[in-house]
Amino acid sequence: MLCPKSEGLATDNARQIWSAALGQLQLEIPRPNYETWLKPTSTVGLVDDILTISTPSPFAAEMLEKRLSGTILRTVSRVAGRKLEVRFKVQGSDVEKQAKNLVPEQPVAQDSDAAPKAGKLDYAKSYALKPSLNFGSFVVGPSNRLAHAAASKVAESPGNVYNPLYIYSEVGLGKTHLLHAIGHSLSQRGMKVLYVTSERFTNEYISAIREGTASKFRERYRSADALLIDDIQFIKSKQQTQEGFFHTFNELHLAGKQIVVTGDEPASKSLLQERIQSRLAGGLEVDLQPPDYESRYAILQSKAGDLEPAVLDQIAQRAHQNVRELEGALNRVIAYSQLIGSPVTTELADQALKSLLAETPTDVTSIDEVLNSISEFSGVSVDRIIGKRRDKATAEARRMAMYMLREDAHLTSARVGKALGGKDHSTVLYAQKRFEQLLETDSSVRQHLAAVRDIIVRARRISISAD
Repeated sequence: MLCPKSEGLATDNARQIWSAALGQLQLEIPRPNYETWLKPTSTVGLVDDILTISTPSPFAAEMLEKRLSGTILRTVSRVAGRKLEVRFKVQGSDVEKQAKNLVPEQPVAQDSDAAPKAGKLDYAKSYALKPSLNFGSFVVGPSNRLAHAAASKVAESPGNVYNPLYIYSEVGLGKTHLLHAIGHSLSQRGMKVLYVTSERFTNEYISAIREGTASKFRERYRSADALLIDDIQFIKSKQQTQEGFFHTFNELHLAGKQIVVTGDEPASKSLLQERIQSRLAGGLEVDLQPPDYESRYAILQSKAGDLEPAVLDQIAQRAHQNVRELEGALNRVIAYSQLIGSPVTTELADQALKSLLAETPTDVTSIDEVLNSISEFSGVSVDRIIGKRRDKATAEARRMAMYMLREDAHLTSARVGKALGGKDHSTVLYAQKRFEQLLETDSSVRQHLAAVRDIIVRARRISISAD
């Protein structure tokens, strides 16, 4: 039991619990949701088994309560070793409020191109680059050497080589790190660097249209010496935003300004407009691959060099497919050590990873586990899931399989297609993105996914008992 004896200890425990919980949630929740709603949070304290979490806005608190509260409660209680209650406090407020009391009277618009309310947009605002994401902290290995070299060259000679530079990979492999590193290098040279996510670009562009401030939008973007846009794939369904990006790109490119864009697929397979695909492919495209063992060990050593080599080896040996998962495992081990007040040893690391990951099939789920569990839940046979039938039940089961094979089995989209009977890469990508959209809007889909994952957990427990 974690029984804080003072306010300071309670705060420390709160931070440790939430840090460990975030490491777990990072594996369970789609990346856009994690980055938008969970990553900006912090802890306020832990009092009487009530963990108070600080959010940047009432809207963020509402989204956490409405969409993620069940997952958060289960994860926090699992980490703490007892049932906790979670409450949310808006940053800067003096009174704690549960998120359910912060829900606005009017429903949130579901328009994918929806923009902030009028008067909320500040064109003078600069989106900060993270100090920790620089070239010095980027661990170079065989899987990312080409991308690192290209990013370094762009930082040395912006606008002259590799313009645009398009960096793509699956999640958690370092795209954003390189983007920020380029931004830091150019800023240090006195250049005006504009870094935005595609979501923020969308919000600003649509707001400019609705509020009649298009001239301010153009001035803001086209006066930049370098434009860095992260996760361009999120504008693929926003035709109006793609139009704005296309013209902004052209203006900057003709003026010799540097453009760096990141995405999750090669430009030709990104589902963006063909003219945008052509422009992204017109410079240099580089990708990042999952790190090998040596790279994983080097990353862990750079972040926790004081840990025993055997502990780092133990974590690195696990089948981590990206840097984010690797860091999450390291954070869980350290947090577990702090929570129980013991030094980090190989035995403690093994226990920490078992206790925090045992009930989550996302770490080592196999193809057979995914297909068999979906078949058991849906009543659709595995042969039908990997076959060519297109009835509603089969299509829904196949769509979930495509999502879980990527998120839970950590397969690339190409490998997912192969596992499902040779499905086309673009078909797999579309199905995966569609399922992510349904997860955000349809509670029944989230419940079905949780049920399938529970089947995997139950099957594993039965297997362990039998052994």
